[in-house]
Amino acid sequence: MFLSIKNIPNVSWSSKKPLNFKPKISTFIYLCIGLSLFGLGEGLLIVSFTGASPWSVLAQGISTKVDFTIGTITLFISLAVLFFWIFLDQKPGIGTILNALIIALMIDICIKWVPTPENFIHKLLLASFAVLIVGIGSGIYLVANLGPGPRDGLMTGIQKKTNLPIALVRAFLEISVVSIGWYLGGIVGIGTLLFAFGVGPAVALGLYFVGKIFS
Repeated sequence: MFLSIKNIPNVSWSSKKPLNFKPKISTFIYLCIGLSLFGLGEGLLIVSFTGASPWSVLAQGISTKVDFTIGTITLFISLAVLFFWIFLDQKPGIGTILNALIIALMIDICIKWVPTPENFIHKLLLASFAVLIVGIGSGIYLVANLGPGPRDGLMTGIQKKTNLPIALVRAFLEISVVSIGWYLGGIVGIGTLLFAFGVGPAVALGLYFVGKIFS
């Protein structure tokens, strides 16, 4: 079962090391596909108006105070998080930079071109589909192995510095950003809960899917 997956699959197009600035073309293409799907899922979750993922809630909240798009604010947040990597001895790769750029772009594309369903059931279905897309995109992006995203690097960096369980560190970060985002005016709802509880299994499904097809 995909829920029992403990390791990221290593396939023919996986990079042998994260700090690889001359990856195979196939690796680069799959990385971009994975990040595009990830950003698409994040954007669809926002469009569903059922509540966004924790970091998107933060971006939504900030967008109520400044005149920038949510995608642009997401990019700024990623850059701010990368600044803290300096103190955590983390090193960015190609995937780190493209993570910030592609996800921000896809969020803005979704918000501009995808309409919000009028029926609440359809909104929930869109939110569920969004979480699934995020998971599949994550699976492809992680298998490419070209560097962690800004938020993933923040999580692993803090874990190494504090030696706290990674689940505790992740929970602390997610709860903190969603609380700040909600306070600033971001939308928290059932979609946020769907993401919180569903993204783990969705990522596992994405890894299983990639491992089976390309093994």
